[in-house]
Amino acid sequence: MSNNERDSMEFDVVIVGAGPSGLAAACRLMQQANEAEQELTVCVVEKGSEVGAHILSGAIFEPRALQELFPDWEERGAPLTTPASRDEVYLLKDAEKSQKLPNALVPKSMHNTGGRHSGGDLTSGDSRRYVISAGNLCRWLAEQAETLGVEIFPGFAAQETIIEEGVVKGILIGDMGVAADGTPKDGHMPGMELRAKYTLFAEGARGHLGKRLIQEYDLDAGKDPQHYGIGLKELWDVPAEQHEPGLVLHGSGWPLDKHTHGGWFLYHGDNQQVVVGLIMDLSYQNPWLSPFDEFQRMKHHPVLARHLEGGKRVAYGARAIAKGGLNCLPKMTFPGGLLIGCDAGTLNFAKIKGLHTAMKSGLVAAEAVFEALNDHEAKGNEGGQELGAFTEKWEASWAYAELKESASFGPAIHKYGTVGGGAYNFVNQLLGGKLPNVHDTTPDHATLKPAGEFEKIDYPKPDGKLSFDKPSSVFLSNTNHEEDQPCHLKLSDPELPIRENLPEYAEPAQRYCPAGVYEVVEGEDGKPMFQINFQNCVHCKTCDIKDPAQNITWVAPEGGGGPNYPNL
Repeated sequence: MSNNERDSMEFDVVIVGAGPSGLAAACRLMQQANEAEQELTVCVVEKGSEVGAHILSGAIFEPRALQELFPDWEERGAPLTTPASRDEVYLLKDAEKSQKLPNALVPKSMHNTGGRHSGGDLTSGDSRRYVISAGNLCRWLAEQAETLGVEIFPGFAAQETIIEEGVVKGILIGDMGVAADGTPKDGHMPGMELRAKYTLFAEGARGHLGKRLIQEYDLDAGKDPQHYGIGLKELWDVPAEQHEPGLVLHGSGWPLDKHTHGGWFLYHGDNQQVVVGLIMDLSYQNPWLSPFDEFQRMKHHPVLARHLEGGKRVAYGARAIAKGGLNCLPKMTFPGGLLIGCDAGTLNFAKIKGLHTAMKSGLVAAEAVFEALNDHEAKGNEGGQELGAFTEKWEASWAYAELKESASFGPAIHKYGTVGGGAYNFVNQLLGGKLPNVHDTTPDHATLKPAGEFEKIDYPKPDGKLSFDKPSSVFLSNTNHEEDQPCHLKLSDPELPIRENLPEYAEPAQRYCPAGVYEVVEGEDGKPMFQINFQNCVHCKTCDIKDPAQNITWVAPEGGGGPNYPNL
């Protein structure tokens, strides 16, 4: 079926992704319309089976943007119930030893339990931060959005961007009910066109449409390449006697070596639950590394194990994180639309927080779009202007000021290592950001070195108590895809993984994937074969980022597929 034969729906604004930035934008748009007693149609499309199903974040949450959006969020029942109460920061020296850092040596951006935060005071007049489930926050935001009149369509994946004469006009929803060979199955439903005067892309880190838009409009010209980490996270039920609601732990060091940067977190939330995770930079060099297995053995360190022993793991997930900061932030505007939140890369990695800045980008986007829709000169036309007002408002915001203040945080760690980079950042914060800006211009996929330069890593077998294997982990992510559908992990050259990546890098996709999607198996002819188990995919996008040949492209599968994260 050709595009001009598809059903079409018209909206004033279409938003791709029901994450914090997209939902914040939707709510603010309708707030403005309702205050002006104006009719406005806003649609949010979400590829997950429900809002929150694909949301994964730490998360320690600063409610600054939420306070701006809903000053009465507490009365509305926002799921912020566990204030951060105590900070501990550790350097793990080896599998047994650690050093707890004194509070005075912890960068101010890592303080979560009082005092002023980077970028000024919270609108509410305090600096409370909360241990939350980002997925539950998004579920709550969706309820507020629908009450305001926003239409939300979960289970529908935006597959293509509609671009006409250089202007984004909306999106095309992917077909439902297509067999693996591309033929329609019983119950086949062709995707609809959702057309809009303005389209906001809020897909999260390495959004597949955002990636294409950056290329189409050259939005990253003059910028450092975006840098990413992979975040792995588990949710645990723990015994009451070892649960301390609001306790916040961060750390770095073991098991990562000096050429592999990253850090871990462990937060005590509500309901006798603890979340634990590892964020590992995807700029690592050793192709034998497995982020999943590094995470599993990390939990055996006494500093972490004492919080988990006797507990039960109840959920698992993984997601790429756009952590490049201001140096890598692309231009966010193009004719007919915007990139917002982590689709652009608004996370403040110095704080290891991105929910508040993502939401702020959504609020700014909503204000710029609403102004454009009401511009007297624009009335009567089809929209589609480039929203220069957004750039002005964004660069005047506290969120942009945060990113500017921490622009060198990630690059300094890449350049000088965890200890040296940490020292640079500590001094830079003491001096108010007056040290020279540091850049990292090497893309993450280009940092891998040949496997022959490293010894193969013999990871310990999981004990089933603190550490686990990939199959049982993927099971806890509730991941599901219809098996008879086209594979959403596209290879530009199907022969390259065996022909080049296997001899050069021992085919690292087998290890950087946290869900066992990629395997090298023996074919019927006795030769190695590259196998893709796309049903396991948790939509983390690591393969799209880290493949050294950039041969793998992640695209959205049929709507509703993927993980179904509870409380993550």
